[in-house]
Amino acid sequence: MSLVIATFGDGLQSELPSCLPILVDRMGNEITRLTAVKAFAVIANSPLRIDLSCVLDHVVSELTAFLRKANRALRQATLGTLNSLVVTYGGQIGSSSYETIIAELSTLISDIDLHMAALALELCCTIMVDRRSIKNVGLAVRHKVLPQALVLIRSALLQGQALQALQKFFASLVQSANTSFETLLDSLISTAKPSQSGSLSKQALSSIAQCVAVLCLAAGDQKCASTVEMLKGILNDDSSTNSAKQHMALLCLGEIGRRKDLSNHVQIENIVIESFQSPFEEIKSAASYALGNIAVGNLSKYLPFILDQIDNQQKKQYLLLHSLKEVIARQSVDHTGQSELQDSNIVKILALLFNHCESEEEGVRNVVAECLGKIALIEPNKLIPALKERTCSPAANTRATVAIAIKYSIVERPGKIDAIMYSEISTFLMLIKDSDRHVRRAAVLALSTAAHNKPNLIKGLLPELLPLLYDQTVVKQELIRTVDLGPFKHVVDDGLELRKAAFECVDTLLDSCLDQLNPSSFIVPFLLSGLGDHYDVKMPCHLILSKLADKCPSAVLAVLDSLVEPLEKTIVHRPKGDAVKQEIDRNEDMIRSALRAIAALSRISGSDYSMKFKNLMNKITATPSLAEKYNSVRSE
Repeated sequence: MSLVIATFGDGLQSELPSCLPILVDRMGNEITRLTAVKAFAVIANSPLRIDLSCVLDHVVSELTAFLRKANRALRQATLGTLNSLVVTYGGQIGSSSYETIIAELSTLISDIDLHMAALALELCCTIMVDRRSIKNVGLAVRHKVLPQALVLIRSALLQGQALQALQKFFASLVQSANTSFETLLDSLISTAKPSQSGSLSKQALSSIAQCVAVLCLAAGDQKCASTVEMLKGILNDDSSTNSAKQHMALLCLGEIGRRKDLSNHVQIENIVIESFQSPFEEIKSAASYALGNIAVGNLSKYLPFILDQIDNQQKKQYLLLHSLKEVIARQSVDHTGQSELQDSNIVKILALLFNHCESEEEGVRNVVAECLGKIALIEPNKLIPALKERTCSPAANTRATVAIAIKYSIVERPGKIDAIMYSEISTFLMLIKDSDRHVRRAAVLALSTAAHNKPNLIKGLLPELLPLLYDQTVVKQELIRTVDLGPFKHVVDDGLELRKAAFECVDTLLDSCLDQLNPSSFIVPFLLSGLGDHYDVKMPCHLILSKLADKCPSAVLAVLDSLVEPLEKTIVHRPKGDAVKQEIDRNEDMIRSALRAIAALSRISGSDYSMKFKNLMNKITATPSLAEKYNSVRSE
């Protein structure tokens, strides 16, 4: 019926007064009300601007009441329909109706349901933009919605559509001229202050900074410039010992700089870089984030500055590389087509990054690898051959950095890199045979990322790669050394991280490439040895065993007897008497993890369990503490 009205309403004007009330009636019936709400959205979106004057007030009051209902789908549809009605018939809705709608919207703005909060904020923006002449609307938003928005912005859960809607809300509020820019800016910045419940999460501070930036841009150039000068003042103030204030100022400068060229503000890059000397880690990382984002606003001025500083400031290298990473990441995210990074810039950046591939600091190498991986997404034709060439480098650190760079270049979304990567990836993954354990681990992590994001890249290579991967799960005596610490000796296992990464990789392959795996050749001896290994290795092995019990039950049943012993040892293990709380907690986690695997084995249907497994189950049920944990993990 609504489709007929929306399509032919101009020719049916005499019929509308008799048929529209029938639609309104359907909103009163619980069975038909959701469809009726959607029906009015169809009519409101019609280009014919159907005359709804005979029912509009009634429809709006019904919809406003629906915002209080428990039915989520109804509230969601109601918000969409109200939005369409305000856009098309805003001038015919009374200001008292708007005030009631705004009061109802304020109750939906919280992090309990972020999607609903986003829809409520979007409707709020529509009302403010559409009806900015009605003074009461602006006042209602300021008194009812703004306080809720300032609570929401402190949430660590805020992200995506809700965060974008909140940014749009602050921009609309300052443009509707009902709330002054200064008031809004003060309320946002004071929201960032630590409260009695402690300081805000990283996500909340980032959300506040993004809203400050959008607010400044919406208020116009003059207000934006004065805010940047005010933030510079906070950073210049030597007497200020308030680290939270400086942290916020840096994040805001970064967010404004990413959206607007700040080169008119003299020496801003030097003021930001001064914060690299701060004793607080969070201020250093905020400063490197700010510098990178300010460079995004004016690449030609600030990128050469960052590159020059990386070359000349040895101590600040790690933070400066993070700034460079921000610049590159914004290019690969913001520009799907042609990148703003000119060829000459890319040549300089690559020369600098390849210089630092051999750095002794693992942190520096990781940032370099991430930068290379992100540039590979923008310029795969240049990068992949250059990375491939370095797989034969005599320096192990360079080979490892190249493998990690490949890991960062394998992302979920399709891209122009895929075609090149398909033919070249085997060169990088074959570093799993390298003589250096760090390089082997980097290759395993790259394989794991490929299996998770783009399994088709590796499926054809698995027959050759799997035996090499399984070999990395084995305890290698040559990687175990004893360190003499005087009164006692300490055993260090250098192969532990590699074995853990290899088992985690197998776990990922079970999800994405199960058809390529032969579980029988993996369970014995590789999984079996992992089940008796170190805590960090046992945990992924328990997960793998649970998956195999679910996906390949016959292969597991064939060797069930041999699996019982390591599982039993794990669940009866007790920490030493002098163990610290952390060790006791870790042991408890490990027991629960093993019991989850045992529960998965017990669910294999139609199986005649071996005597060994039955004895294990009897032992669990006869030990009260184990029985309680077992029942708890089964009900999870």
